Amino acid sequence: MSEVPTRSQAFVSSRLDGFRHFEPKDRLATLTKMAGLSSADQIALGGIDALPVELANGMIENVIGKFEIPLGVATNFTVNGRDYLVPMAVEEPSVVAAASYMAKIARGCGGFSSSSTRPIMRAQVQILGLADPHGARMRILEAADALIALANSRDKVLIGLGGGCTEIEVHIFDDTPIGPMVVLHLLVDVRDAMGANTVNTMAEMVAPKVEEITGGNVRLRILSNLADKRLVRARVSITPAALSTETLDGAEVARGITEACALAIVDPYRATTHNKGIMNGIDPVVIATGNDWRAVEAGAHAWAARSGRYTSLSRWEVASSGNLIGTLELPMALGIVGGATKTHPAAQAALRLMGVTSATKLAEVTVAVGLAQNMAALRALSTEGIQKGHMALHARNIAITAGAKGQAVDLVAKALVAAGDVSVDKAKDVLSQIT
Repeated sequence: MSEVPTRSQAFVSSRLDGFRHFEPKDRLATLTKMAGLSSADQIALGGIDALPVELANGMIENVIGKFEIPLGVATNFTVNGRDYLVPMAVEEPSVVAAASYMAKIARGCGGFSSSSTRPIMRAQVQILGLADPHGARMRILEAADALIALANSRDKVLIGLGGGCTEIEVHIFDDTPIGPMVVLHLLVDVRDAMGANTVNTMAEMVAPKVEEITGGNVRLRILSNLADKRLVRARVSITPAALSTETLDGAEVARGITEACALAIVDPYRATTHNKGIMNGIDPVVIATGNDWRAVEAGAHAWAARSGRYTSLSRWEVASSGNLIGTLELPMALGIVGGATKTHPAAQAALRLMGVTSATKLAEVTVAVGLAQNMAALRALSTEGIQKGHMALHARNIAITAGAKGQAVDLVAKALVAAGDVSVDKAKDVLSQIT
């Protein structure tokens, strides 16, 4: 496998006072110095032709150019006792600010705790044309050791790192639109890779042998994005005092958050939006590090519906101590080697900024960001409402849409918020008065 990205191991604090008031170039310079990044990393994170068209042309087909979205950094994160600066690539206002603010609250209460299982991915091998599917299942299980050895025969590097196919499962579907079928699952420890190419190759490798063993015909040979053996969990405990606002007692805020979560637990309409808010935190980190956000999304929503009913990915409770307890568990198939993570210079620089040295650590930080984002949304919903803070941050976009440029953007945005009218018409009116 490829070398894991590294940066200076010096302590990096995620607490950056006044960071949001810096100019973009000053933020970048500060981060570069703090994290011990190279000038090449600084250029890549700054987005100055970080992905040349020639390189992009080798990544996907029919390339005509590049599509850029903002890259921000969430501050204040402490996960398992260590500080992290978290890159987030996202176009939606308030996401980075909300995550950073909730991380600041959590930081004062000890930060986030996170844990994970082994990085096990599944490859599926579909077998059709079987007169005796249950007998075929037994024959496959009897040959398990041979199939595992065959799957592992091509990737000596993965085996040397402690990974590889470790187990098989066999699932029978007696009644499908095309008749009975058997599906072999290869369970593969992919170490620091996302694992798609690894498990797909293994599925292809064993397919002829599976046909020989079963007497059936193999069709699909591909990974599953429901990585239910590759789970990541985050937990946070917040004191009532940390939740207090100018107008609300912290215990009341905590109760409001649990009540908002309760609706997401029982109602799929609310759960969909609730979980979208969680992914508002997760997806930007996945994108910034060059990982497959579509795979993570698919796995997360399948996990949310594993009981047969779509429900909340997170849980919020009030402990006997009065503390608000938030927990989040979901599949998280991330890698730090291979794919776009290895190809894209900005993705490599983002990993070095975070200072993560394993896919497991990357996943544990990412799920903590998802929990922070969820906490931010529920806190807003249970206090002043979601629109007040969101629209205040959205005002800059409205100002730009109205034609504001340079310093006028902030002037117009502030006037819109003060007037309580964040609209293009109002922005044009304000702009006409100051120009």
